[in-house]
Amino acid sequence: MSQNRVLQQLKSKLKGELYFDDLMLKLYATDASVYRMLPTAVALPKDVHDIKALIRFAAENGISLIPRTAGTSLAGQVVGKGIVVDVSKYFNKIVGVSETEKTVTVQPGVVRDELNNFLRPFGLFFGPNTSTSNRCMIGGMVGNNSSGTTSIQYGVTRDKVISLKTILSDGSEVEFTSISKEEFEQKQNLETLEGYIYRTVFEELRSEAVQEQIHNNFPKPDIHRRNTGYAIDELLKADVFSTSSSSSDSNFNMCKLLSGSEGTLAFTTEITLQLDELPPAESAMVALHFESIENCMKAIRPLMQHNLHTCEMMDDSILNLTKHNKAQQSNRFFIEGHPIAILMCELKAETSEKLNSDVSDVLQSVNQLGLSYAAPVLKGAEIDKALELRKAGLGLLGNMIGDKKAVACIEDTAVALGDLDDYISEFTALMATYDQKAVYYAHAGAGELHLRPILDLKSSEGVKQFRQITTDVAKLVKKYQGSMSGEHGDGIVRAEFIPLMIGKDNYEILKRIKSAFDPSGIFNPGKTVEAFPMDKNLRYEVDREEPRIETVMDFSASQGILREAEKCNGSGDCRKLPEFGGTMCPSYRATRNEKDTTRARANALREYLTNSDKANKFNHEELKQVFDLCLSCKACASECPSSVDVASLKAEFQYQYQNANGFSFKDKFFANATTYNKMASKFSGLSNALFRTKFVAGYLKLALGIHPKRSFPKITKSFEKVAKNNHITQPIKTVYLFVDEFINYLESDIAVDIEVLLNSLGYKVLFLSNLESGRSYISKGFLKEAKALANTNVAYLKNKVNSEHHLVGIEPSAILTFKDEYLKLADDKDAAQSIATHTFLIEEFIQNEIELGHVTAEQFTKAERTIKFHGHCHQKALSNQKSSFDILNLPKNYKVTIIPSGCCGMAGSFGYEKSHYDISMQIGEQTLFPAVKKASEDTIIAANGTSCRHQIKDGTGKVAKHPVTILKEALI
Repeated sequence: MSQNRVLQQLKSKLKGELYFDDLMLKLYATDASVYRMLPTAVALPKDVHDIKALIRFAAENGISLIPRTAGTSLAGQVVGKGIVVDVSKYFNKIVGVSETEKTVTVQPGVVRDELNNFLRPFGLFFGPNTSTSNRCMIGGMVGNNSSGTTSIQYGVTRDKVISLKTILSDGSEVEFTSISKEEFEQKQNLETLEGYIYRTVFEELRSEAVQEQIHNNFPKPDIHRRNTGYAIDELLKADVFSTSSSSSDSNFNMCKLLSGSEGTLAFTTEITLQLDELPPAESAMVALHFESIENCMKAIRPLMQHNLHTCEMMDDSILNLTKHNKAQQSNRFFIEGHPIAILMCELKAETSEKLNSDVSDVLQSVNQLGLSYAAPVLKGAEIDKALELRKAGLGLLGNMIGDKKAVACIEDTAVALGDLDDYISEFTALMATYDQKAVYYAHAGAGELHLRPILDLKSSEGVKQFRQITTDVAKLVKKYQGSMSGEHGDGIVRAEFIPLMIGKDNYEILKRIKSAFDPSGIFNPGKTVEAFPMDKNLRYEVDREEPRIETVMDFSASQGILREAEKCNGSGDCRKLPEFGGTMCPSYRATRNEKDTTRARANALREYLTNSDKANKFNHEELKQVFDLCLSCKACASECPSSVDVASLKAEFQYQYQNANGFSFKDKFFANATTYNKMASKFSGLSNALFRTKFVAGYLKLALGIHPKRSFPKITKSFEKVAKNNHITQPIKTVYLFVDEFINYLESDIAVDIEVLLNSLGYKVLFLSNLESGRSYISKGFLKEAKALANTNVAYLKNKVNSEHHLVGIEPSAILTFKDEYLKLADDKDAAQSIATHTFLIEEFIQNEIELGHVTAEQFTKAERTIKFHGHCHQKALSNQKSSFDILNLPKNYKVTIIPSGCCGMAGSFGYEKSHYDISMQIGEQTLFPAVKKASEDTIIAANGTSCRHQIKDGTGKVAKHPVTILKEALI
């Protein structure tokens, strides 16, 4: 029987989903590591019965199961050739919480930060805190024994796991929890796989000689963050193995072993965690600046004498990358000069007085040490910004242009704090022998260093160094009896070195324990024991001939479109949920499918551009599927730490794919919508009347693939027919106002409002209403037409727009094209860049004039108004919302709040289309619609995007105004 037929039979037995098509296999072939293996299938089980069916199928067919949650593992834990079992979509329930016991029970797909948001009203939280906490899941944290920034106060995940409900390799359901010595003996008597496991563990560890062997070879016990192999050293603390009455943990709990086992022993379906009370509310951070790594290292141990909550370090490699990431630029506010390293020491206290005293003590120590040159003290929201800067570190490493990248292989070493300074000195010397300047990124207070060499894993020489460096560092870590993995796990990259790290005899014990749990080896093989080679199954074919991909858009800033896609390192920031803010990725937030993430789109494009044997490598239906729900919101260009510009990737794909397969009637219509809107605007009254009739509206919607519930936009007379044409004799400034194609024919009254406002404030406005931005062409992949427009507009404007005469626009998606896509489309790059430099949203222009004192509150009403503002996605990604917020706050008694709404879901033609309408409205319902609906009747809703205002009207029945219209109405 063929494999596909066997898998089809399995699919029919599952309540959940099973995929074995080419696209899904490629999407699940990688995680956030350097590895790639095509799985046999991808399963999304809905319940325990599905998981049992998968286990039974795996055992009967000799296929392995690779458990997966968010897929952000750095060591290759969720890469394998069997069935990837993704529990993130359906196993995501918080089962229950006990306030008295301070415990919570969750399924493995619950997001860590989502859990803590749920727990906050109870005054409780789950302490371990990784850099991926807004998308990593509890199951993955247990599998890796994650810890993060707070481990020096709250410990690691292993410390928090009370019990685990699991399914063993024979399909039996077993709950592992804390048991007494007597209960342990009872477990050994069970004639089941569970009983055999307990008997094996006892027999393997009971000998005093074996226990001494473990103590002598495992990482030092004061290294709390250690994940080298299975934690059999932790099991020895139980009185089952101890003759001492002072045993630190008298009960036995198999969860100590399962935590950090990377899904190789059992399949976890439910997790009960011990919680902590919320940390003290008062906090401060001392951000120490150093001129050398050595000085930073020397300061750590003395500073750890203080009661620090976090002690985190990052070097100038990380800091320099943040300069080029728009989302992180504002988070650099506290950086003074050019530090080689920053040590971020956070303190917490119950009262401000105690906090200030603790800060003074730290600063006194800092002064006595004399190792740092600056020590700004951060408080409140400043701390959050600084921590976000550090959290973005791992993803930001993907911003390195070209094939050399900061590679995760030695990035998770941990040594005792007393050994840290010497270890770093030897490590630095070792790196120098490889001509390496490593990236230093550390949980310094815990002795754990995320040190990454810069390697080209596309070259055989780079792969050779990959192994050599990892081997040499493993030997160095062993010298200090440290842990090769502090929190990122062994996975593929480090499992091969476990025998070296813990000794061959101890490694044999791990193999026998694995065999007891999983005799057929169906659970995540190649990790921990019987490891896959660390330099095989890499993401890129070594010494390949790099594919040459011709594109219309210019991707030279990333050395081509393929390397633009390769910038995605799999960190999974695009999987964060709406409650964690930002915009990325609206389609994933609606569907919760990996296929609809930014990561999936970049990965799929990389896969097909690299491996396709077609003349047109874009000509794959799978790429059409993966890009289908991309709204081109551009959030990935700013919120993705690697700044992968998927909106541009989609536009190029659409052009190339449609070149091979033709352009649909629907896409042609939407691409050329400006032409039809212009025609309709000549008879706007008649056009609107016809669009309101059931017959005409129904026919047009059917012909154009527009959803029946979507309303048509109202056509207006073009701006040139309604303009006031006021004459200003002595203007403060003269500006060019780009009346874009959307405003010109759909909302020309807004352009009139701007004319009245700017004229009243003393500005001369030169109107450009005969130009078209090309946004609708770009959104549908008509790049030749968009390029022609870009060249025409750049040639027309290059001698007009300059530092004296700015180009100001209204609709964000149109005016910001001059600052974004034109740089990739226009042939005259210098002129395009000059125009981009002097191009602004109307809100930005007015904001700047306010700062210069040319526009003041005295020019506006003192009446009270409440305003809720929703910003356009492109404004958030390429500009900022603060300009809109600031100008709306100019009238003295206007109270403005920004709706934390992400994308509205309309995205131009996307929300019109029948195939996308439901997703469009679902996105709107996440945050935007509820916020608008909750607003009182006298609250003014503001939105500066044409599509956003349309979406708000269709989704809530409320009319939203452009911020400039509100400001114009406020004129005295």
